[in-house]
Amino acid sequence: QVRLVESGGGLVQPGGSLRLSCAASGFTSDYYTLAWFRQAPGKELEAVACIASSDGMTSYGNSVKGRFTITRDNAKKQSHLQMNILSPEDTAVYFCAHAPYTDYQCLPYFFTSWGQGTQVTVSS
Repeated sequence: QVRLVESGGGLVQPGGSLRLSCAASGFTSDYYTLAWFRQAPGKELEAVACIASSDGMTSYGNSVKGRFTITRDNAKKQSHLQMNILSPEDTAVYFCAHAPYTDYQCLPYFFTSWGQGTQVTVSS
């Protein structure tokens, strides 16, 4: 059973940075996709970033391009999301997700396992 544990959320001022981490376990395949999604109060789940384990191919949501960077550590089965130039509009619960294949679409329905989420609040 795939298990995903997010960490690194918190309160940050506008213009600041945060780094989220996702630790994945419970699977042996070296071919998978890890992703970050977020959901703000009253809004739909939004794709933030996705990365394939095999070639590191990435995909980003339009609202975070140029500010967020997703990376992966295959040896540790981890993903990290570096978030820079944060704004109040980035406030949301951020979820890590896993898909057991690498030919992905960065959309929620593609992912079969989800973490519990970590809160990110951007406020002065």
